[in-house]
Amino acid sequence: MLEIMGYAAGALTTLAFIPQVLQIYRTKSAKDVSLAMFLLFTVGVALWLGYGIMAHSFPVVAANATTLILSFVILYFKWKYTRSSNI
Repeated sequence: MLEIMGYAAGALTTLAFIPQVLQIYRTKSAKDVSLAMFLLFTVGVALWLGYGIMAHSFPVVAANATTLILSFVILYFKWKYTRSSNI
């Protein structure tokens, strides 16, 4: 039961980022995304991923690896769309 709860929590918190990624992609704007917040968040997720790897916890690894990828996508969009609006 504990493992199922871990997978469910990981899936829901990871899937929560997909609407933000899609919104940024559709609008081609990430001006309302806080760069400082997302940088801190991304470092935190990377640390959780490391923790999951060291603890051999697949739900933690799977959720945080996926969330890290989505975080990098959002940071990339933030960089790309901020840069293109300054040109």
